[in-house]
Amino acid sequence: MTETLLDVKTLKNYINGEWKEVDETTAVINPATGEEVVKVPLSSERNINDAVEAAKAAQKEWSLVPAPQRAEVLYQVGNIMKGRKEHLSKLLTLENGKVLEEARGEVQEGIDMAFYMAGEGRRLFGQTTPAELKDKFAMSVRAPIGVVGIITPWNFPIAIATWKSFPAIVAGNAVVWKPATETPIMAYELAKIYEEAGLPKGVVNVVFGTGSSVGDAMVHHDDIRVISFTGSNETGSHIAGECGRQLKKVSLEMGGKNAVIVMDDADLNLAVEGILWSAFGTSGQRCTACSRVIVHEKVKEELEQRLLKEMKQLTIGNGMDETVKVGPIINDAGMDKIKKYIEIGKNEGAKMLAGGHELTDGKFSKGNYFAPTLFTDTTVDMRIAQEEIFGPVVSLIPVSSFDEAIKANNGVKYGLSSSIFTKDVNQVFKAQRDLDTGIVYVNAGTTGAEIHLPFGGSKGTGNGHRDSGVQALDVFTEWKAVYVDYSGKLQRAQIDVE
Repeated sequence: MTETLLDVKTLKNYINGEWKEVDETTAVINPATGEEVVKVPLSSERNINDAVEAAKAAQKEWSLVPAPQRAEVLYQVGNIMKGRKEHLSKLLTLENGKVLEEARGEVQEGIDMAFYMAGEGRRLFGQTTPAELKDKFAMSVRAPIGVVGIITPWNFPIAIATWKSFPAIVAGNAVVWKPATETPIMAYELAKIYEEAGLPKGVVNVVFGTGSSVGDAMVHHDDIRVISFTGSNETGSHIAGECGRQLKKVSLEMGGKNAVIVMDDADLNLAVEGILWSAFGTSGQRCTACSRVIVHEKVKEELEQRLLKEMKQLTIGNGMDETVKVGPIINDAGMDKIKKYIEIGKNEGAKMLAGGHELTDGKFSKGNYFAPTLFTDTTVDMRIAQEEIFGPVVSLIPVSSFDEAIKANNGVKYGLSSSIFTKDVNQVFKAQRDLDTGIVYVNAGTTGAEIHLPFGGSKGTGNGHRDSGVQALDVFTEWKAVYVDYSGKLQRAQIDVE
């Protein structure tokens, strides 16, 4: 299958519009089958230096191209992606493992982002404001920052890359991109699409490699003035510290410990659907995945039974199979982390109702598969209710009131996504106000963000910036204040005011 989907056996870096070979490589493994898909370069600091040099030169010319013309390239990118949606989706499933239905959704997200950010090429709004002196004009405009570095994760290898690169490009910047080594194929394909769409050489450069070599070189390069990172809290905190020392702008989107609140008046059928999709879609490998269900004690037992019944119907296997709903775990490290937290949950006294084990028999023998897992009688202070597991593991936390539910939701270090199922309009509006997450869903699960709204969270989830939506432009632009005095004389603000 790999031979029919992918046109190369070894990927190359894409620098200044040319494909550059790197001597050292590593294998990309299909998590569903354990088979090698392609080889990916392990680049060095030298490769980053070459990419930044190309980006720096290209950005000077690109920033002078009128924004509506820059947008035309993104329209082309979106159209090409639209025509190749099925091909891209299958490649995504091949390297990442997520089921085809989800892969198609992710590619569509990239298509949507292309058209949305292309629209900003005719907007990029600044502001005009009255000046305080006669015969004087005052305004603010967005200005590109220069060369930006984006570091993207394996779980959404094309969607997150479009969230970051498209606003950077339309705003007049040049990009150096380090994709995850687990899922580099989407970067290869998107680079080809940029080239075909007519993006000038050097505006986007792709350098494959590890975080410790390529990522670190990007963070410390003087000519990269923005780092946009999605990944673990540990790595994000390190990047923030290093960028802070250099006075370098940094945007972080990190972990989540997201909860679905189910009140006693909730539509339980709908709640079960939302929980299943949020907890076990992408095998729980989303930063927005539901890993906690905060349930009113009056409906706890009924919800448990309904969840257990529906969990038995989940089909697990290779994401290329259209009947499969839960795919594999990305790699051995991910499996080991999940297994560790299963033992932690047991030792803490949580009651395991389903799952809790690796799947190894028959069709599962060559891939990384873990049974969807449900804990109950979890308390808010347990580690499985506090720490991100990043797998198909969900814990039920019983509460006795709305206020207790809000407190339980907010009692973690993360603040990405939350959800509440209730028919009480008063509780709906209180939840919108009081849930301390960057994303709030009502009568829906914790996943399913749309690209025209800001994506990100509070507390340990990030540092206040947002991917997606018009707010993403703030990461890749600086505000410039412009004053035009046409009085013909020197006027001093605050001093010469009559």
